[in-house]
Amino acid sequence: MSGIFNLKGRVAIVTGSSSGLGRAIALTLASVGASVVCSDITPDLRPGGYEKDNVSTHEVIARTGKATFKKADASAAEDMEALVEAAVATYGRLDIMVNNAGVFCGQHKIAEESVDAFDKTMGVNSRGVFLGMKYAIAQMMKQDPLPSGDRGWIVNISSIGGLVGLSMEPSYCASKAAVVGLTRQAAFDYAPDKIHINAVCPGFIETAMVRSAMEDETLNKEIRGATPWPRLGLPEDIGKAVLFLSGDGASWITGAILNVDGGYISQ
Repeated sequence: MSGIFNLKGRVAIVTGSSSGLGRAIALTLASVGASVVCSDITPDLRPGGYEKDNVSTHEVIARTGKATFKKADASAAEDMEALVEAAVATYGRLDIMVNNAGVFCGQHKIAEESVDAFDKTMGVNSRGVFLGMKYAIAQMMKQDPLPSGDRGWIVNISSIGGLVGLSMEPSYCASKAAVVGLTRQAAFDYAPDKIHINAVCPGFIETAMVRSAMEDETLNKEIRGATPWPRLGLPEDIGKAVLFLSGDGASWITGAILNVDGGYISQ
């Protein structure tokens, strides 16, 4: 395959890869030639998702490409460091890091939100992105750059909740806003080294994380009414956006915050 979407010979890590957005991202990158290290707390699909089969992400990729699974808690420094080391040990380098792992601890106003829920959400959603960038960038800086001079591509998954307030989601919005800030700051520092660091902000996507809202008739109607585009998002929509930001098509893009939200933020 040729063109700007060819990732043949490049190595990617996708955290939170077992279900939902992470699964779609990993499958999309693999479909254009990337070797993918799939990472999550388990290779099993999350219950309640919209996937059409129950085969682990890395096993699906391995049917036609290269993939392995490495268990990692995104909030644990030792796990994230080991994850990057495993990618290099298996495939020789690291070209693409997708920090996708995330949690949502339910809807509460801030006065009713538990401290434990806040800490857990920040631990995975923002600390996890910090750790993923920290260890990926360290590896990209010490390995040989590609012939283009590029040292790597990092894509962080934030949310529309990182850009605007969402009702009764204080911890989630705070954690995703931190992802936006981390992305812009690191992009500034590592632009001279030709490491691309960008973020994607998904809107409402049909995944297990939001299935309860999708199945609530009132909430479903509110979500659809708040999204200008005449359908809600699919995980594959995020996979395509990440693909664009993970290769030569983004050769002069860094520090970008890409909304993939059916027009939600345009209002």
